[in-house]
Amino acid sequence: MSSSVLYMSMSLDGYIAGPNDKPGNPGGDNFMRLHEWYGFASDAAPTAETVNASGIGSQFLDEIKRTGAVLSGRNTVEQVDHWGGDHHDGVPIFVPSHRPPGPSVAKYPLVTYVADGIASAMAQAKAAAGDRNVLVHGAYTAQAALAAAVLDELQIHQVPVLFGGGRRLFDVLAGRVELEIVRVIDTPEATHIRYRIVS
Repeated sequence: MSSSVLYMSMSLDGYIAGPNDKPGNPGGDNFMRLHEWYGFASDAAPTAETVNASGIGSQFLDEIKRTGAVLSGRNTVEQVDHWGGDHHDGVPIFVPSHRPPGPSVAKYPLVTYVADGIASAMAQAKAAAGDRNVLVHGAYTAQAALAAAVLDELQIHQVPVLFGGGRRLFDVLAGRVELEIVRVIDTPEATHIRYRIVS
């Protein structure tokens, strides 16, 4: 059965983006510090070509590429121009948003904006993914998915740095959420913890 999994790199103090997170500066100032563990070969946007072929970054890239659909927040997709319409391997991309998409989306047939809420967007993503997992992106989207009880797992890459400012992953939650640790991979660059949402 398909699971929805948030993949997110995060500083020890809970930030997933630095200050000045905006179009033209996606992820904010010093954003790539949160992703150095991945093995990016450049400061360019992460792609299969800019990640080293070995190590833990490659392992997680392979895991991400096995997902069958992407559910992402509007802020995330618009800052990266919807990944040019293809996040990976031609899987569909779902964007929960109460506002209609901008005109650039028309050139990306794999991108669907869903106006009737996060639960509907997740149901559509899971249906499209079949027996593969749904990759979830975005802090606000993760918070909304938790509140609607449609997020199944969190894959947090905790980076040993204190950002001191920016955008936090769990800034606003509707209530307490219990988690179960299902996997821990510890490296000098980051601790990779996978959680299952219990309640």
